[in-house]
Amino acid sequence: MSSEILSSTLKGTKLIVETSEGTETYDSQFLVAALLLHVARGSGKIEPEESSQIIDLIEEHFRLEGAESLELITRALSEMADKPTLVDLLKDLAPTLSDSDKEDIAFMALKVVAADGRRNISEMEQFNKTVEAMGIAPEIVHRAFDRYFAQTMPGD
Repeated sequence: MSSEILSSTLKGTKLIVETSEGTETYDSQFLVAALLLHVARGSGKIEPEESSQIIDLIEEHFRLEGAESLELITRALSEMADKPTLVDLLKDLAPTLSDSDKEDIAFMALKVVAADGRRNISEMEQFNKTVEAMGIAPEIVHRAFDRYFAQTMPGD
């Protein structure tokens, strides 16, 4: 059963969402987890390799323990299933992020897209739509691609 979203307000770096069942607060950690899951779902389902990559990325980026990372991802999956329009509201947090944060998000999303070793056009389209909706400038996305290829391509 899904909760109807009644209103949302940005307070500092937190998004406050009023639903038919109460109030929820979302921060940048939740935003990153939700966006990575959203990109991974571009193919219709989240592959095991993508799940593992998301857990590792969240752990490393936010310096969380494995259980904390898994808890954050589980909450994001649950909240997004319960509130299908939540991912659109989370984009309201984008202005609170620095360009460096946005580059990190784009970089992590690229790693998620590539995690299963298969090229999936729908995931790449989801990536493009997500970074555009987040207001991530093309030059920031290009820097994320440069980082990704520098890390994954064999050395010169």
